[in-house]
Amino acid sequence: MTTRIAMWSGPRNLSTAMMRSFGARGDCHVSDEPFYGAYLHHTGDDHPMADDVIADMDCDWHSVTAALSGPCAKPIWYQKHMVHHMVGPVQLGDLKGFQHAFLIRAPERVIASYAEKREVVTAEGLGFAQQRAWFETEADRLGHAPPVVDSADVLADPAGTLSRLCTALGIAWTDSMLHWPAGPRDTDGVWAPHWYNRVLASTGFDGREGPLPVPTGEAERVRDECRPHYDFMATHKL
Repeated sequence: MTTRIAMWSGPRNLSTAMMRSFGARGDCHVSDEPFYGAYLHHTGDDHPMADDVIADMDCDWHSVTAALSGPCAKPIWYQKHMVHHMVGPVQLGDLKGFQHAFLIRAPERVIASYAEKREVVTAEGLGFAQQRAWFETEADRLGHAPPVVDSADVLADPAGTLSRLCTALGIAWTDSMLHWPAGPRDTDGVWAPHWYNRVLASTGFDGREGPLPVPTGEAERVRDECRPHYDFMATHKL
């Protein structure tokens, strides 16, 4: 029986490094944003490399869902998901038998990192409100909060934070999650050359982050819209 872990985050949340961490386990298969093609095909959002992503991926919501629920050769299947991609007919309840978890990051850091890769930064495109809504849906279903991890805690204490996450997910902790070889993976999305330069060069988590960036202008407005959702999620972090 495969333990399917659906990790829901927004962009620039340390999500690819977390995928590397789980992929370093010998017992885990990983999937990289499997609904991204469907999102781009459905919305026409002008993301970098959008045409390449659509051409490379299954863009049918229900077909992707069926594949994610299908057989897997490994006992653990870690699925990296962007919650803002979920604008189609597939909802959290359609992913039955999954362990849902949530990865958060301070919006000031998300905005600054995202702006390095794409000129347009909107609250909707960062997914904070939808992440909170899906968290509340899963909490209502379970009767308690599902696992939440903050990227700052992962960076400050990788072993402690990841071991608590593994316990919450009902899987064994292994220190193989702390290190991985540099370079690309066959499981990386076709968009990796644009978005993954730091992760491609990494061999582990980089350590504590510095002071929070101070957004100005439009970035400040986006921060103010996202902050309450992040603060709410942070009260439930492991």
